[in-house]
Amino acid sequence: MKQAPANTRFAAVAVDIVIFTIIDDVLCVLLGIVDRPPHYQNIEACIGGLVEVNETTEAALHRHLQTKTTLQNLYIEQLYTFSEIERDKRNRVISVSYLGLVRQSEDVTSLPEGLRWCPVHELPKLAYDHSDMFAVAYSRLKGKLAYTTIAQFLLPKTFTLTELQRVYELITGAHIDKRNFRKKLLSLDVVKETGRMQEGMKNRPAALYTFKTTKLVELPLLT
Repeated sequence: MKQAPANTRFAAVAVDIVIFTIIDDVLCVLLGIVDRPPHYQNIEACIGGLVEVNETTEAALHRHLQTKTTLQNLYIEQLYTFSEIERDKRNRVISVSYLGLVRQSEDVTSLPEGLRWCPVHELPKLAYDHSDMFAVAYSRLKGKLAYTTIAQFLLPKTFTLTELQRVYELITGAHIDKRNFRKKLLSLDVVKETGRMQEGMKNRPAALYTFKTTKLVELPLLT
């Protein structure tokens, strides 16, 4: 089969996902090794891959997650389409990117070889345009933190208000006044007490809360 004229060739489509979680009180992003010489040699990138001709981008994303990671129960939302001409040095590839979040209660530390959780403040230069992709994902996460219940997808199903506040502080990088945070949060009526207390605390046990719905809810500005 003859090669199509340059002006009628199609671009390939890929999917990539920037996945965040919190490990040992540190906000981290999932990275994997890309080793495709001569353009990409032993350099890290976010998780992803090409979309096959019989797939939607959502189906391709789940396939790559299932075959390349052991993660379950992610929160996922579409992020942005990256289409710079030279974003992949090997070929013309357009990437539909996604934002992913994993709860602290999930078993996230056992990863396949070649993957690691990287603290966001130690992010290396990434392959393709994934450094830009990370920046867009981080900005989206920070933005939605202020007006939605997206923080719940980085927490266990039950949590203390101190743990919830800490999620906000880790993502925004700012100290938050405890009294004002709790007053505003409780006034929004999005969390409820479980009737149980946190176990194993040396000091006074803290009440455990849960979000009233697992759906993403929009709020008045919280921070």
